[in-house]
Amino acid sequence: MTTDGFTTCLWYDGRAEEAADFYVSVFKNSGVGRTLRYTEAGPGPEGSVLTVDFTANGQRFVALNGGPGFKFTEAISPQIECADQGEADFSWDKLVEGGGEHGPCDWLKDRFGVS
Repeated sequence: MTTDGFTTCLWYDGRAEEAADFYVSVFKNSGVGRTLRYTEAGPGPEGSVLTVDFTANGQRFVALNGGPGFKFTEAISPQIECADQGEADFSWDKLVEGGGEHGPCDWLKDRFGVS
């Protein structure tokens, strides 16, 4: 079997496109790729976003509008590698902006609930 790395899927309840745009705005070496939309077959409204492929800090992700069935927990948490304190402070400030939460020991939860 041949692989080319892996992609992390992040499950959202209707906010996949917003989340992808947000992470791309925070991190260097980032961009939004393909967006897939629901068809008339559903289950979401026709034309609404199903998935958004994006890269944040060189890591591949897919944001999925999967509905309210699952929530984020601290059990899986991306760690951000920063070149210096300035980059760490910038990332921290942007990630808690707009409703994120400060946590202990350099831990945070962003506005989407990702820790």
